[in-house]
Amino acid sequence: MTKIAIKRAYDKPARADGFRVLVDRVWPRGMTKEALRVDLWVRDIAPSTPLRQWFGHDPEKWMEFRKRYKHELESPETRRRVRDVIARAGKKPTITLVYSARDESHNQAVVLRELLERNVSREAPKRTTR
Repeated sequence: MTKIAIKRAYDKPARADGFRVLVDRVWPRGMTKEALRVDLWVRDIAPSTPLRQWFGHDPEKWMEFRKRYKHELESPETRRRVRDVIARAGKKPTITLVYSARDESHNQAVVLRELLERNVSREAPKRTTR
């Protein structure tokens, strides 16, 4: 089964990261494409700009942010993009969600990891029969 990991954009990429996916709406400040080494950038599954600005990485707003962000992730387009990420990762054992927030516990990648883990487990039988 595919493992879903999360990693800060400013941490050095590693071979064990597998398929690296940038999940920020904006490119991480000061990072070049060469330094970041992502396989895919899916800005459209990042939190909307109004939600991101409202949250402001305030841990006090974390539970409400999770609720609102999960609601945003329920759109058919977003669900299609999540399936696309899984498909594009192919048979790599790890998908690493790359984010730039300083707070490693309160960011969109934490929420996305939960969603991807549920979807990977649903997609697994389909992927193994190809």
